[in-house]
Amino acid sequence: MIEILDSTEDEQKQQSIMVPTEDMDTASESPDTVDELAMELATIKQPAKRIAIIGSRNLAITHQQMIETLATALVMQGNTIITSGGSSGTNAAAIRGAMKSNPDKLKVILPQTIGQQPSDVQDQLIGVPNIVEHSDRAMMTLADASRVCNREIIDDCNQLICFLSHTSKTLHGAIEYAEGNHKVVTVFYLD
Repeated sequence: MIEILDSTEDEQKQQSIMVPTEDMDTASESPDTVDELAMELATIKQPAKRIAIIGSRNLAITHQQMIETLATALVMQGNTIITSGGSSGTNAAAIRGAMKSNPDKLKVILPQTIGQQPSDVQDQLIGVPNIVEHSDRAMMTLADASRVCNREIIDDCNQLICFLSHTSKTLHGAIEYAEGNHKVVTVFYLD
């Protein structure tokens, strides 16, 4: 049984809600925006991704443990972790986590050579099967070599996860570079 309700024009006016539209921003989806969103969605849906994890060296032990756990879980899901060397902080935690799960799913790109790394970093890299060294950057300052290294890491990934403070210029530059290259970017501010 269908009931047809007849309402008067006054009742219809009372039931409707008027929304002013003259102040509303118009949403225009340019083809570039749609393409970027489609690319990000495709990246997110991939069963196995190449995920870069970079960040600050100065981290509390609890943050290091979280990063280590995250890297372990990401590798267990079939992803490859890409990071740089480091005796403490984000990179070291990412290396420890990936090594626990599957060393073959870890790629470490060094800013320079293994020989230029501190001994504790060299010790941590023992057993890592996929290390990329750069003897061509041997004469660069570590800061400059690290900036180039971060870009190389980002170029090699689908997604970037970065742990940093608001004052880290080098890491902010890496995030801007990743966004400019249409990578999926996840940022964790630690301050």
